[in-house]
Amino acid sequence: MINDIFNILLPQICLAGFILLQLLLSMFISPRFSKYARLVSAIGISLSIVLLTTVQTEPQYFGFQESIMSDSYTLLFQFVILLCGFFTVLLTRNLIRERKQNAYTLQAVLLTGILGALNVVSANDFLTLFISIELLSFPSYFFIASKKGYYSKEAAFKYLITSAVSTGVFLFGVSYLYGITSSINFSEIYEIVIERETSLIYVFASVLTVLGLISKLAVFPFANWIIDVYKGSESSVLAFLSTIPKLALFGILCRLLVFPLSSSFELTFVIIILSLITAIWANTYAIRERNVKVILACSSAANASYVLLAASLVSVYNLSTVIFYLICYCLMNIAVFAFLNITETNSIGENVEDFKGLFNKNKLLAGSYAVSVIALAGFPITSGFVSKIYLFSAIANSGLIFIPFLLAILILTVAALYYYLKLIHPLFRECDKNTNVNLLKTVFSQKFVLIFCTIITILIGVYPEKLIELCRFIAYNI
Repeated sequence: MINDIFNILLPQICLAGFILLQLLLSMFISPRFSKYARLVSAIGISLSIVLLTTVQTEPQYFGFQESIMSDSYTLLFQFVILLCGFFTVLLTRNLIRERKQNAYTLQAVLLTGILGALNVVSANDFLTLFISIELLSFPSYFFIASKKGYYSKEAAFKYLITSAVSTGVFLFGVSYLYGITSSINFSEIYEIVIERETSLIYVFASVLTVLGLISKLAVFPFANWIIDVYKGSESSVLAFLSTIPKLALFGILCRLLVFPLSSSFELTFVIIILSLITAIWANTYAIRERNVKVILACSSAANASYVLLAASLVSVYNLSTVIFYLICYCLMNIAVFAFLNITETNSIGENVEDFKGLFNKNKLLAGSYAVSVIALAGFPITSGFVSKIYLFSAIANSGLIFIPFLLAILILTVAALYYYLKLIHPLFRECDKNTNVNLLKTVFSQKFVLIFCTIITILIGVYPEKLIELCRFIAYNI
């Protein structure tokens, strides 16, 4: 047990220690010192990133009776999760100022969600996975409800109900897998199913298990919750929800599709059809919207559907494209929400017209936001363009039978350009003479996250080779 802790669990233990520290500080520290809550979380996440270097990855390491595992694939996802968590902590300034009495508690909740995400990607059996998903989900309910007002409470309740239903579907599928194989361990299930002919009950169990997971990614038929959650949540909460749960769930979903659920060919077509329906719904819904957060909610669902489609076509090349796309998407997304965090600080509304003329006096900030949005749209010289080309080429190389689905996705991607351009067009418009556009007030943490993520987005777009090579290495060694 001691060896397992030192070889695989030090980053999680470090994070758990800082969660306890935040809870202790919440009981004894005056609200006057609430501004230090972010600093404590940032230090905890930084130490966890350093401790990732102690995790054994070569060869694969299995700990605690093979309930958790570690390899280069797990390590990369954990690093990106912690990095996104670090950026999210920096963006929680507005939330801390609004909730000074609960500043340290909110940071403990955020760290708990990150801890759950780390455990999700390292799970090697369904019991550990279920507990880790709940550890990720429960803090999310409170984090969503942290914003003052009715809408955040409504959003948290809807997310809670949807998560409860999806968890039930997931456990129902897992129970059938256990009934077939008498095991909940991924490796054991894989060894059993590859020696048998695929049965109808195995297909049924696989579909239910995956449905329970992808519902948390806002994929049809559990997609409507994302509109209410994005509309009712603060921007730092959205920076968390749009990156960390996605990384964790896609990280474990790809592992499931490669190993215990790999024998179900029917599952692939179920996922493809659901992905296509989600992409159609998300892109058509966003076209008629004017609320920035709702448009970004639709963008999140659409991008999740693209990644899910590629992930379902299991191969080393496809898996590498999924990893590359997720990394690029998270950096672009955090940059966008960093700008929204700045606009919230300056009491600017959420309608696209409320951003009118901001570029005139805020060229660096508004320009960085515009670059991040066009990266999400997939314009050249950004990581969004490279990641989309890489992802779509992987789908094209998977076989002629998947070309019609690819063409549909390409048409939807082109249609999505309309609402992405709708997000940035008002920035460059001239304001009326009676309208004053002021210089945006900002702090270093907000500006750092926005500009840093934008620069990395451009650098990856110009020179993606090294990151692509890393992703291919990770995918080959899963």
